[in-house]
Amino acid sequence: MARSARQHAADAPLRRATPAPHWKQLRQGDHVRVLFAPGFEASGVVDAITPDHAAVWVHLDGGRGRTLLHCGDGVDIVACGETACADETAGLS
Repeated sequence: MARSARQHAADAPLRRATPAPHWKQLRQGDHVRVLFAPGFEASGVVDAITPDHAAVWVHLDGGRGRTLLHCGDGVDIVACGETACADETAGLS
């Protein structure tokens, strides 16, 4: 017989995730650099953004697909200048 108690509930209380201030400057169509971890990054184009800017869909360059990034994921999204990402990510595959 099942009990009504939650056995696998998280110990920490839920808290609202807040995007970094520069995430609020992102717009659909912006070319961006996604910083996953030190030494791991990719470039792409912003496809969609939630109204609160907490989640961003990015089409990664090089045919690597579309990915959903949330401000609580521990990643950063940096908008590129007009040519900055093209120069910096030319060697990435």
